[in-house]
Amino acid sequence: MSAKAETKDITEDIKAVVELMDSVIADNSVPRNIRAAVDEARQKIESSEEKGVSITTAIYRLDDISNDINMPSHTRTEIWGIISELEALKEKLK
Repeated sequence: MSAKAETKDITEDIKAVVELMDSVIADNSVPRNIRAAVDEARQKIESSEEKGVSITTAIYRLDDISNDINMPSHTRTEIWGIISELEALKEKLK
């Protein structure tokens, strides 16, 4: 696979993860601090040129909030899914 095609795949994967994050951010049943943390992680992976570092930072941020006792259980499951997708993306970048 060419580098250009691989970059396109990564970009498409990032867009898919951002859509998952946007659904959490738009859910009003999720506490504000959790939505803010997900939004922070989303901005990090969208804006950074160094994708590997920004994805790792986003994973750590999401992992921190996944243990919040105020988080609804369905949101925790979504967060874990997003973390899994980000970890798979990180592996593709290696």
